[in-house]
Amino acid sequence: MTAANFVPAASGIGRQGFVAEHGLHTADQRAAATAVAEQIDRLGIKTIRAVVVDQHGTPRAKFLSPHAAISALSSGVDFSGAIYSMDTANFVYPAAFAAGGGLGIDELTGFPDVVIVPDPTTFRVLPWADSTAWMLCDAYFSTGSPVPLDPRHVLRTQLKRLAEQGLTYTTGLEVEFYLTRRHSPAIGMHDTTQPPAALAVEPVQLGYQYLSEVRLDSLHDPITALRDGLAAVGLPPRAIEDEWGPGQLEISFSPMTGLDSADAMILFRSAVKQISARQGLHATFMCRPLLPNFFSSGWHLHASLTDAAGDNVFRSPDAVLSPTGLAYLAGQLAHAPAMAAFAIPTVNGYSRLAPYSFAPDRISWGVENRGVLVRVQGAPDDPGTHLENRLAEPAANPYFLLAADLAAGRDGIARGLQPPPAVTSDPYASPAPPLPATLLDAIAELDKDPLYREQFGPEVVDSYLLMKRAEYARFESARDTADDPDTAAAHWQQREYFEFY
Repeated sequence: MTAANFVPAASGIGRQGFVAEHGLHTADQRAAATAVAEQIDRLGIKTIRAVVVDQHGTPRAKFLSPHAAISALSSGVDFSGAIYSMDTANFVYPAAFAAGGGLGIDELTGFPDVVIVPDPTTFRVLPWADSTAWMLCDAYFSTGSPVPLDPRHVLRTQLKRLAEQGLTYTTGLEVEFYLTRRHSPAIGMHDTTQPPAALAVEPVQLGYQYLSEVRLDSLHDPITALRDGLAAVGLPPRAIEDEWGPGQLEISFSPMTGLDSADAMILFRSAVKQISARQGLHATFMCRPLLPNFFSSGWHLHASLTDAAGDNVFRSPDAVLSPTGLAYLAGQLAHAPAMAAFAIPTVNGYSRLAPYSFAPDRISWGVENRGVLVRVQGAPDDPGTHLENRLAEPAANPYFLLAADLAAGRDGIARGLQPPPAVTSDPYASPAPPLPATLLDAIAELDKDPLYREQFGPEVVDSYLLMKRAEYARFESARDTADDPDTAAAHWQQREYFEFY
């Protein structure tokens, strides 16, 4: 019996007929599911990774047999809901066995399973893993209702609301990260009794040169492996650059629409880590690792809106931005303090927001200025005009970041907001409001901004606040009880984020 003619009900996985019963697949997904079943059989795929993304933007997975994966396309897969109760150290942060799982969500009482449903349009064959494929999943309760904490659901909701306005969200990814060389097979990131993880790795290159051909060539083998692996899963890099730090790279991609950019970011980060690990390297998307001469890494989100005719509504015939583009930008600025909690979800990431660092430290905008928060790229009557939000670190959950950016911009359009004057000189000397200086400051801003509770739902915001407060409390405890608080703080961040992200 081949995978293509396997009867799903016989697998015992998920809940028979769950997808059809609750109408969870579109017509395109149903057609893709048939094609995926045929492809699994034709290519001799032996393992399919069913991946669901948690609130951190981290892929969690079950590895399925061909028969189980095909069954999951119609029946889903049972998956532990405990992932929604874990912080970046995998500590359970809420009162998990309280009513609502400590998160105020009745269906999460008692650490139950949820049902994850593969999205067959995300099916990819992984060339670096033998006979292995990959699919992203959406999370549902047994009733067929979406798990509100599923970040993919949060972004999809924002995109649907935008589509009701006749608009499409187009975004481009520009992401920095580090390649390091492991000294030992086990780093033990979260064991606070062990020496800091910085002692276990070193940069893959010494010194640093910005945009150096010779430095890039010295990384020929890992870069080639990344180039070929990413292209094979449908993510060909548009550009690969050498950044300031040793072993620091930046990869950018062509624009994508809707959910595709966030899905691509998940696959990109996972692919980079896996391909690098097979070469004895560790790739980290931690903003500023505790290693000599390391600079901060950022994630620049390029965005525009297009109408039903495919025209860029940020384009203006006689100005750098249309009124719609200006209003969207004003919304980004108005909600930037709260957005920071999603764009910079780690204690570590706030070290990047420093004057003259090529990262923003205050809430401002300008045209082709790399020191502002929102950089306008384009010119009058330029069809490629778009906004570059420079706030995020590369560890950000892509679904939350894109949803936060889009919700803020939509609010600016809805209220007809106008931005302050553009910065035309030194952005680090302009009289603009500061960005949050710490994660604790950012979550306080998120708590008092009603937009994200309204747009994302109170369950998402309240659980996120609870999680990040617990994370920050652990950081403060490690720092404040140490003989050398500054060193303890740096080592805590390295253990917490270097491997996790």
